[in-house]
Amino acid sequence: MQKCAILIKRIIHTQTYLAKQIPRNLKGKSKSSQEWLTRQLADPYVEKARIMNLRCRSAFKLIEIDDRFKILKPGDNVLDCGAAPGSWSQVAVDRTNANGAKEGCKKGAVFSIDLLHLHAVPGAITFGGLDFTSKSAQKRLREALAGRRVNCVISDMAPNATGIRMLDNENIMNLCYAALRFAVSMSAPDAHLVVKLWSNGDVAKFEKDMERFYEHVKRVKPESSRSDSAEIFLVARRFKGLENVGET
Repeated sequence: MQKCAILIKRIIHTQTYLAKQIPRNLKGKSKSSQEWLTRQLADPYVEKARIMNLRCRSAFKLIEIDDRFKILKPGDNVLDCGAAPGSWSQVAVDRTNANGAKEGCKKGAVFSIDLLHLHAVPGAITFGGLDFTSKSAQKRLREALAGRRVNCVISDMAPNATGIRMLDNENIMNLCYAALRFAVSMSAPDAHLVVKLWSNGDVAKFEKDMERFYEHVKRVKPESSRSDSAEIFLVARRFKGLENVGET
């Protein structure tokens, strides 16, 4: 308890310091770079991630979602799509006990994949430089699973933005459907699925498609998600199993 109190005090102190801090040495940097640096220094989640040895602030989005919906538990098999730089995988490893750190608890497994290079995440099986949407990548994932079913698929995948809203929305929806299709084909009964998307006119249809396969689907905007971001998450819980679903 004392260590926890010290950590909380340190975070609060750091937040106060960062809120007052003004970035220096910005000469020659573009306006967008200056705005990004200023935002980073004022963002308490950036410093929290550093203190907790998490690779990115996005870890707190998954932490919030799991604290609320209990989608990860020791012994689970988890697939992390769009895993780079690895912060979601870090959270999944800890909560599924994939690293075996929690004695007396079941040991899970985390499989992390990203199109970008992905540095190894302790306790996870990583696949960097692979396109999750390709048949070859999904074949490798199935081989790694070795007959095991997935208890949770988490997707933080997003395409490179083109600046053309219609095209960007179409691209991210394609990634969401790819995650859904794989989850439906590889999930254990009562499994869960989390996908990131951007608010657009196709979200409602995708939500209904998820409801065909999962008992509960909820739109979520974590507190750690920046207010100026269009991102939202759909959390689908308790996979029904294909035998309980009509024609797809």
